[in-house]
Amino acid sequence: MPKHGKRYREQLAKVDREKFYSPKAGLQLVKDIAEAKFDETVEVSIRLGVDTRRADQNVRGSISLPHGTGKSIRVAVFAEGEKAREAEEAGADIVGSDDLVAQVQKGELNFDAAIATPNMMGKVGRLGRILGPRGLMPNPKLGTVTMDVAKMVQELKAGRVEYRADRYGICHVPLGKTSFPVEKLAENYGTLFTELLRVKPSSAKGRYVKSVVVSSTMGPGVRLDPAHTRDFLAD
Repeated sequence: MPKHGKRYREQLAKVDREKFYSPKAGLQLVKDIAEAKFDETVEVSIRLGVDTRRADQNVRGSISLPHGTGKSIRVAVFAEGEKAREAEEAGADIVGSDDLVAQVQKGELNFDAAIATPNMMGKVGRLGRILGPRGLMPNPKLGTVTMDVAKMVQELKAGRVEYRADRYGICHVPLGKTSFPVEKLAENYGTLFTELLRVKPSSAKGRYVKSVVVSSTMGPGVRLDPAHTRDFLAD
């Protein structure tokens, strides 16, 4: 088990590890104990009762958070002609076709998200070994293989995030920055939680949301009560 420094231990002492906090109380605590000299990211880890080894229980998608994540996203678009122009006008950072494919093949990955028009996927598909492991491969299920490139560029820039249950059934998703008002963090969290309930696999049995933990980049985890989340969403 890794050793933590004095600052982390002091932060941990302020967290009741036996308690399940309401969404706003837990997120406020994460903000209060964040002490790094930079604006830390607030992340939520939601463990779901799914078996991701089963194809019908893979939970994956993307969603636009109402207040974004506070992170500046560099977007690359694989497109030609009119669609390339639309992407540029929408604010894409890098737009290209064969030239962009060649850049990626050289290891030049100067972007955080990628979009492709359907007709480009024959070329982009050859980049799977490079883009796939980095989570950058355009995917129809995530809306990043589309003819409406302008809309997707704008959504990614505004704070569209991907959620994906890992092999342990946990979705790790950024909710914003510690500088965000707690109300905005809570609204982002509520939007994500509602989305995960919406995409619950019909074959998932037993309790679906098993645990929820929020934390900042350098801080300890704070447990939230899923039941309180449902009450919070109902308000």
